Amino acid sequence: MIRFDQVSKHYADDKIALNRATFHLKRGQMAFITGHSGAGKSTLLKLIMLMERATQGRIIVDNQDLANLNRRQIPWHRRKIGLVFQNHQLLFDYSVFNNIALPLRINGYHERDIGRRVRAALDKVGLLGQEKAMPSTLSTGEQQRVGIARAIVNKPRLLLADEPTGNLDPELAEEIMHLFEQFNQVGVSVLIASHDINLIRHLPYPVMKLGQGRLTHLRASS
Repeated sequence: MIRFDQVSKHYADDKIALNRATFHLKRGQMAFITGHSGAGKSTLLKLIMLMERATQGRIIVDNQDLANLNRRQIPWHRRKIGLVFQNHQLLFDYSVFNNIALPLRINGYHERDIGRRVRAALDKVGLLGQEKAMPSTLSTGEQQRVGIARAIVNKPRLLLADEPTGNLDPELAEEIMHLFEQFNQVGVSVLIASHDINLIRHLPYPVMKLGQGRLTHLRASS
């Protein structure tokens, strides 16, 4: 699903965010990228989303060489990917329903289909019946579930998460991680950037570590 081949990302201030990173996330696989804050985890996810372009190397996502996509093709590429953020990035003047429906409306779905998809996504994250609630009335864990529902409402082939449990206590973090496992079990490829080593070490998935721009493979699948 994702292949990085000697990928580097340099910035104008000579900062090296990635240095010849190579890895392969197979279709239907779940894996973690760990490392300290500023190690390059978010940059790696941005390269997959085409929010950034690699300085050198080759990135293949869903059999597509990203170097061959022009600006007009980027929205098409992103529709195949769900993205979950640490801070949810919810619109607090929108209801739960409208937050989740937003990517569908942007992509031109009919309102009848939007309703069906939004409620299915809410059901998957355990929030069915909360569609009329405002995000400010929800707990932090519930807000993160809304963010996950928004990420999967398009039925993506690939789910990316950037520190999705960073603001949660250990019990809630385990619940959120279990959601990602459930999506993976039905065939969604999942790549999670996280510095929560205590949580990751108990899960049977490949782990890669980023440090000073270099990617090290710590653990293969159990």
